[in-house]
Amino acid sequence: MARFKKNYIAPILLLSLVAVLLFAWLTFGRHGLIDLYKMQKEKERYLSIIKDIKEKNRLLADEIRRLRGDPKYLESVARKELGLVKENEIIYHFKSGQKAEEENDNRE
Repeated sequence: MARFKKNYIAPILLLSLVAVLLFAWLTFGRHGLIDLYKMQKEKERYLSIIKDIKEKNRLLADEIRRLRGDPKYLESVARKELGLVKENEIIYHFKSGQKAEEENDNRE
């Protein structure tokens, strides 16, 4: 019986060693499970970036459509961003409440 155990110990140890090495290679090796996990996370991050870019692209396309087809929107954008005014239009600039109070205090 002791001889029977000795005959199988070496192959069992060899198979165990091969199994451990195979597991380590599949887990930590090139294109192993850890790399697969990292690539999956990177893919999710890129998909999120693509989704954000598509949404921004859609908003920009909507704005282009409005600028080309809606004269009132075009006028409001020109007034807001470029400071354009109509002919015979007067623009008044008021100082903010805090700045006006500070200047009045300085005058007194």
